[in-house]
Amino acid sequence: MDETRSRAIAWSRQLADVHMTLLDRVQELRDGSAGSADLLTHCLSFCSALTTHHEGEDGGLFAELVRARPDLAATVAALREDHQLIGNIVEAVRDLAAESPRATPERQAAIRAELDGLAAIMESHFRYEERAIGTALDGGIEDTGWTRPVFSPRT
Repeated sequence: MDETRSRAIAWSRQLADVHMTLLDRVQELRDGSAGSADLLTHCLSFCSALTTHHEGEDGGLFAELVRARPDLAATVAALREDHQLIGNIVEAVRDLAAESPRATPERQAAIRAELDGLAAIMESHFRYEERAIGTALDGGIEDTGWTRPVFSPRT
């Protein structure tokens, strides 16, 4: 197996690993294992990591996919639409977290309700994305600098 193809297969697996890390992180926030006193801080950190990941996909990975595989243009457009929807929910979580520096029970409940919806959409989106572009990644695409934000969103 040539090095480019081997690296691309690693990207496909790495993408799935990053998705799992992000899902684990949102689950920790939802179930309170991040600690209620730190919920607001952890929410903001998580939201930033998820946003960085999606911006890296939108601004780099997807452009390379469409360049290498024009037949994926409609799929990439659908994934970008998902990112918009997810971004709107992330913004709602950020707004809730920023409204008050204190993690009151009401605030925690409101944030967790948003996180519940976000987690469900993330899981569906990630699975679809992995199925839809995994084969293309395994076929090999050029790294034009997109790998860092996609694979290292700093959760």
